[in-house]
Amino acid sequence: MTVKIFDTPEVQDFLKAVSGFDQDGGNERAKQVIHRLLSDLYRLIDDYDVTPEEFWSAVSVLNALGQGTQFGLLSPGLGFDHYLDMRMDAADEQARLNGGTPRTIEGPLYVAGAPELQGSGRMDDGADTDAETMWLTGQVRDTDGQPIAGARVEVWHADSKGGYSFFDPSQSEYNLRRTIVTDAEGRYAVRSIIPSGYGCPPDSPTQQVLDLLGRHGQRPAHIHYFISAPGYKHLTTQINLAGDPYTFDDFAYATREELVVEGKRIEDAAEAEQRGLEGPFTEVVFDIELARTDDPELQHRHKRPRAKEDEQDRASQQAGTAKV
Repeated sequence: MTVKIFDTPEVQDFLKAVSGFDQDGGNERAKQVIHRLLSDLYRLIDDYDVTPEEFWSAVSVLNALGQGTQFGLLSPGLGFDHYLDMRMDAADEQARLNGGTPRTIEGPLYVAGAPELQGSGRMDDGADTDAETMWLTGQVRDTDGQPIAGARVEVWHADSKGGYSFFDPSQSEYNLRRTIVTDAEGRYAVRSIIPSGYGCPPDSPTQQVLDLLGRHGQRPAHIHYFISAPGYKHLTTQINLAGDPYTFDDFAYATREELVVEGKRIEDAAEAEQRGLEGPFTEVVFDIELARTDDPELQHRHKRPRAKEDEQDRASQQAGTAKV
């Protein structure tokens, strides 16, 4: 079929009607965004002569993504998360707010309400006996090199099989998830385990889309961070552990050169004992720099649906009401 109808008055009027431009109610920005989205898709159908079979096959994949709650997994795989980071980096540069540790994508696996530690503690529950012990430590500083005491360092990562607690029912609640409040010198230190990378399930709709693009769905071993402190820009970032075969071939495009960290294997018994560990371990050091800002909005992570976050917000509101 070579027919093209997108530019006809009939189709243009139809697009305006579908987008609600002929209705008084609704949200004006939503109408504009939907109109642009539908226009681009209608034109695509025209330009690439998309058949009904191809269209309904795509709808089937979208249904499967929704049923499996995998839109959050496909999003970074198609570069949306990284593209949003690129836009925020450009906005920071334009506003001369650049500086500090680079951001990178959050991913879909954060869970609010992790236990809080003062300075140091332990993240794992000891059940993953196949895992290598990790000593994860660092210092939070400002861009002048001064330590930031009382900064909140939220950390979460996978186990040695690539699974995350809450999403993996075999793990205990909040396993490998903690919030560490930095000490007087801005330092944090936790005992945990070396995480494994993971791949999209091979029979998943996400991998089905990636297969069509000739791409794999593998992520390297990595550790997620939220870091915040009053008067500083909130930072969402993650580190990739050096040596993983996918460190620089991450399907989620989260790798940044400055965020690749080399683990140091330590076998000295005395050094292990000093940290309260029983045997050899790998030390991972990640120091963090936060940029100053007076903008309250920039001091908090951006809003998006996250596991248990609404529940935590309700609990905080109830606690505030009780105090009043």
